[in-house]
Amino acid sequence: MTDEVRREVAAVCAAVEAAVAAAGPRCDASGRCCRFAEYGHTLFVSHFEAEILLESAPEYRPPVSRDACPFQVDNLCTARASRPLGCRIYFCDPSYQDAGNHITEDALRALKRIADDHGTGWRYAPLHVFLNEGRRPGPAADTMTPAQPSGGRVALPVVSAS
Repeated sequence: MTDEVRREVAAVCAAVEAAVAAAGPRCDASGRCCRFAEYGHTLFVSHFEAEILLESAPEYRPPVSRDACPFQVDNLCTARASRPLGCRIYFCDPSYQDAGNHITEDALRALKRIADDHGTGWRYAPLHVFLNEGRRPGPAADTMTPAQPSGGRVALPVVSAS
């Protein structure tokens, strides 16, 4: 990842942090956000987020399952500084869900625009896919873009199974 792309991705993260702070969601520190299977979530990340996470995250042991984040220890995140956008945005506070969805959509559009502007390709996959690949998070032949349902909304990084 070039320094320019890294700066632009960091700007998206900063905008997300500001938007989340302005929305003021409640965090119960339950750890539900990191125990994906137990609470019906799948955390999707872009190749940009995966690369940043893998550069500074604590060691983990592949294979990583889709069930939980390997960086959660005693309900706390051990990769907090480099955590993906879905981790920054997701809160289980029911009064925040609409705001969180809008923040997510804006952030994903911004990341996709960065990929388009810099010709990096786009890859968006569940966290465990990138972690099991190790330190090779860049775009690959199986690149995909988030689904674009009607209304221009993009797929969310954290999806609840109903």
